[in-house]
Amino acid sequence: MEKIMEFFEFKQCVSLLKSTGKKAKNLRELRDAIAVVSDESIFHHTYQYFLKGHILEYTNDFAHWAGESLEERALAERLSNIDPYAFKNIDELRQELLNVIDIYLENFPEPREAMIGDEFYFNETITLTFPVGIRVKNLAEFLIAVKYIDAAAIYYHFYEARVRLGVDDFSKWIEDSLDKKDLSEKIRAIDPFMHSIEGIRDHIIETVEKDVRTEMEAIER
Repeated sequence: MEKIMEFFEFKQCVSLLKSTGKKAKNLRELRDAIAVVSDESIFHHTYQYFLKGHILEYTNDFAHWAGESLEERALAERLSNIDPYAFKNIDELRQELLNVIDIYLENFPEPREAMIGDEFYFNETITLTFPVGIRVKNLAEFLIAVKYIDAAAIYYHFYEARVRLGVDDFSKWIEDSLDKKDLSEKIRAIDPFMHSIEGIRDHIIETVEKDVRTEMEAIER
């Protein structure tokens, strides 16, 4: 039977910020708060880091604060090496964060404090997802959409999808609906931690355009 082509529907997410009322002025207070804050707060400060457009040197808010506010660069690097997508659930991720901080505190038991006004504030978010009214059925339409779609849609389909599916939505659709496994693997291989959302967009565009050119050249021959 002929395979039925499925449309790709673009969606994006909007996060509504909510304070937990918890804050930390030093590493020990940060550690104690991480141990008890909600899963939603851990998710916000790790998985949603790139949605907020932070510095690429770090991969989560905890690393960012440790490096920029506490100037604990070694700890910031260790926290940045934690890949949240490598864990089955938030509890495992939370435990790894605690383990890294505990080991650091064993070696540096008296870390510095943040300046007044530069404490770490624990937040959580309510995330709303909605379609943006764009559906595509082939690579040409997909390429045009990716070039102009809101950055929040890139985040939803490339980052957030990894929580839902284990892979990004783009490569899954390209493989399942367009039957282009090689292209799918190339997009899936783009490292989410090495680029900003706009960097991810550029890499996807470059990868798809190269595939389209190669296909056109093969037809012309």
